[in-house]
Amino acid sequence: MQITTEIFGNVLVAHTPDELTDDTSTDFVNALSTAINDQHYQVVLQMDRSELLDSAGLTALLDLQDLTREQGGNLKISGLEDPGKKILEMTRIDQRIDLFDSVIEAVSSFH
Repeated sequence: MQITTEIFGNVLVAHTPDELTDDTSTDFVNALSTAINDQHYQVVLQMDRSELLDSAGLTALLDLQDLTREQGGNLKISGLEDPGKKILEMTRIDQRIDLFDSVIEAVSSFH
């Protein structure tokens, strides 16, 4: 899976696919794991294009957060709108992963 990424200082910004589901989540986690293991421990997921999340997608988010925290970093989410945002609120994942309206806010929160 090809993932668009950008680096802002020491923060990796990754653009999530349109659907973060059972079909895409494993490849997405594997692709980002490589970047995280290459010492990009501060990660922002830009989810403005993601319209569909299922349980595998939610698990992928938590797995990526665990991976970044194991390396001394963290995972944050930007640009997620309803219904995805509502799903994170209902599952209380929004209490584990910080949500931001914009990439700039999310990246700035690391400093």
